[in-house]
Amino acid sequence: MKSVAEQIALIERGAVDFHSKEDLVKKLNRSLETGVPLTIKAGFDPTAPDLHLGHTVLIQKMRHFQMLGHQVNFLIGDFTGLIGDPTGKSDTRPPLTPEDVKRNAETYKEQVFKILDPEKTKVVFNSSWLGQLTSFEMIRLASELTVARMLERDDFKKRFESNRPISIHEFLYPLIQGYDSVAMKADVELGGTDQLFNLLMGRDLQRSRGQEPQVVLTMPLLEGLDGVNKMSKSLGNYIGISEAPDSIFGKVMSISDDLMFRYYELLSDLPMAEIVTLKGQIAAGQLHPKAVKVQLAKELVARFHNQAAAEDAERNFDQIFARHEMPDEIEEVKVVVGEPEIWVPKLLLDAGLVKSTSDGRRMIQQHAVSIEGEKVSDINAVVPAHGTLLLKVGKRRFCKVIFS
Repeated sequence: MKSVAEQIALIERGAVDFHSKEDLVKKLNRSLETGVPLTIKAGFDPTAPDLHLGHTVLIQKMRHFQMLGHQVNFLIGDFTGLIGDPTGKSDTRPPLTPEDVKRNAETYKEQVFKILDPEKTKVVFNSSWLGQLTSFEMIRLASELTVARMLERDDFKKRFESNRPISIHEFLYPLIQGYDSVAMKADVELGGTDQLFNLLMGRDLQRSRGQEPQVVLTMPLLEGLDGVNKMSKSLGNYIGISEAPDSIFGKVMSISDDLMFRYYELLSDLPMAEIVTLKGQIAAGQLHPKAVKVQLAKELVARFHNQAAAEDAERNFDQIFARHEMPDEIEEVKVVVGEPEIWVPKLLLDAGLVKSTSDGRRMIQQHAVSIEGEKVSDINAVVPAHGTLLLKVGKRRFCKVIFS
């Protein structure tokens, strides 16, 4: 294992909260002395079948612990998924069916091993212990948390003050997530900043049961392609890790330069010292931002597919957006749409790339319209009116649409 200082440097990368760093140093020192790796826990409710880059921020941090020689536990919340995580929700979240949970969980297992080493990863399901709790034990667990404490949570507080319903079962979610840490004897739990309340519950329950409290480490919520909102499929500002190589590459190339370095810090394997060097070279005019963005796009495509696919994606991107045709600065246009989708000729008109929808249809028929690097051939095509889209009409008309 690396020294404690070297481990801390990697663990701290991109992190927001430590509860507490002193506890982590103690655990790492003991691990070095005894040769016993720490037990690292991160839980994922199988709420959707496809993971996007936002989900992989935690998985990348799990990989860091794995690289440092610790035991990584990928916890699939098949039991908690039946309740529905209320975190950040303004309404009660519909619970998943057992069939949904089983199907999505299997998909998760396939996807996470694009990042984690399967031979060094333990996949666990919390139904294996939560499903064994008796009703008496569940009631006793519920007695450990007051309603007043629960209403300290911002999302519950807002719902209570606005007279929006809060179901009793939602109060159980933080408790049973915390109980997961007791059952797993977790040394460290990872989660997003929006999960801090739930993660700290694990520390409380471990302490009350005589266990050494886990260290809580939170990671930021990754901004989506719009650079503002959290990456989300519902907002259409996401990059799915199962998307085609050309799609991943094109979407990464569409992000802003500032967001590019955010992605580098949270998603890339490039050492932070080298990332700082790249920033300095761009600032000094020694390196063009596009070249750095290409490097990031290729790394991510290679991770989720392979290196050959990354090389092909770069070539395909250059064929569509030739280096000499792609402007250094692409105009950004905000488009307001009152519907979930927009007709492509209307989008081209609203973006100022054509004079009329008839002109837009004609350009599509001439195979002169591309969206995110893919040719549009259907004059009746519609696209989701969320997030951002990179448009090209003809050889020299470019536009980055930001839906609002």
